[in-house]
This record gives sequence, C-alpha cells and structure tokens, in this order.
Amino acid sequence: MLEIRNLHARIADSGIEIIRGLNLTVKAGEVAAIMGPNGSGKSTLSYIIAGREDYEVTEGDILYNGESILEMDPAERAAKGVFLAFQYPMEIPGVATMEFLKVAMNSQRKARGEPELKIPEFLKRVKEESAALGIDFAMLKRPLNVGFSGGEKKRAEILQMKLLEPKLCVLDETDSGLDIDALKIVADGVNALRSPDRAVVVITHYQRLLDLIVPDTVHVLYKGQVIKSGEKELALELEKNGYAGLIGEAA
Repeated sequence: MLEIRNLHARIADSGIEIIRGLNLTVKAGEVAAIMGPNGSGKSTLSYIIAGREDYEVTEGDILYNGESILEMDPAERAAKGVFLAFQYPMEIPGVATMEFLKVAMNSQRKARGEPELKIPEFLKRVKEESAALGIDFAMLKRPLNVGFSGGEKKRAEILQMKLLEPKLCVLDETDSGLDIDALKIVADGVNALRSPDRAVVVITHYQRLLDLIVPDTVHVLYKGQVIKSGEKELALELEKNGYAGLIGEAA
C-alpha cells in the first residue's frame, strides 16, 4: 500500500536535509511501527507523506497503491484515503467540531462516489463512535480542539479517523501526553480499524503503545534512514537496550 523509494527531503526554507535515502514498504493489512531517537526524521516523514509544504522532496518517490503522490496536494492525498494524526493537533477557533466532521465525512464520501450522509445518520454515527472513545458529545459542539486537553485532542483525532475510514493511517506520536486510561482508549480505537485493506503506520518512542497496538513490523529510523527492520520483538529489544547499539552498527 505504501512504498517509499530512496526518499531525500529537506526543510524548504533552510535547505537542511532531514530524510537521506529512506526506503520503506508497508503492506495492506499491516501495522508498521516507526521508532528512533529524537531528530531522526520520524515526524518529518509523516508530514511528507501527508503533503506538508514546509518540506521539499529532492529525490526518490512515495507510492500509495502503486501511484506516486508527490505531486498531489494534501487534500488530494486525503481524498484518496491518506490520514495523518498529529502529535500536536491544531486548535481552529470559529470552526465547530461537528461541522468540521460533517464536511470532512461528506467530502470523503464524494471522493469515493458515495452519497452524502443525511443529518440523522451523521449524528447517529458520531454519537456511536464518540461514546466508544469516551468522548463527551457536548465537547463536539465546541470549536475544533479549542480548550481540549491533550487527551481530548488525541481522542478527537482518532474519532476523525474512525469516521473518515482512511486506507492509510499515519499516527505521529499519538501516545504523547496521554495517561494510561486515555492511551488504552485511543489504542482500542486504532485496533478497531485494523483490516486487510487498511495499513497503519505508528510513530512512537515507547514500547508502552506497542503493548496495546501490536505491530507486525518495526522499523528503526536514524538520520533520515531506516537502519533496521524486524518484527514486534525488535521494539522489546529497543526498550531493553536503547538505540546506541544499532546506531553503532549503522555508523
């Protein structure tokens, strides 16, 4: 579903190269964990997949279901089923959360050739999914993410993901700032989306999230490259021994 070939990318304004020849393949039905020390390029990779304009790809390609997405803007990528859950979700004053959800869902449905949801069906789906995530329905009547706690913002993003039903889900350190209860609720929401025709990329520093969202593959990123890939046991090894040994081997 996702194939990244010899990707090189830099910050557009400064010219500083962050991604330096990265190769990665994620199959449909797979949960892939991306781990690595601070500054290794994990969040940058997620932004580039989503199409953030702050970064410039200088070499290589990103294929989604066999099609290059580098020339697509973020809206086109989203319409094709690419979803990014941010580490720090933005507050958007003046945009009601419910209105945002309705417009986003109907835009996705239109892109898939499906009819728009009627208000009763839309409300029913939002109420069901928000209840499963422990979200107070009254919270969704407020402006998007405004005044939300860190945990509420993360739950709201998982709610968006469940309602939009994307095919490629990229989670950028979704566990950041979550307490144990919130982490379990968010993980349950992600696990509910696992399916043979959907891929999930989980970017995280810590094994604790991978105890709840068990990955099929683990990839270690360092200085903009994947330096080692393995199965779920690799994350346990990293939790025990840290990154120093792998970095030494890659140097």
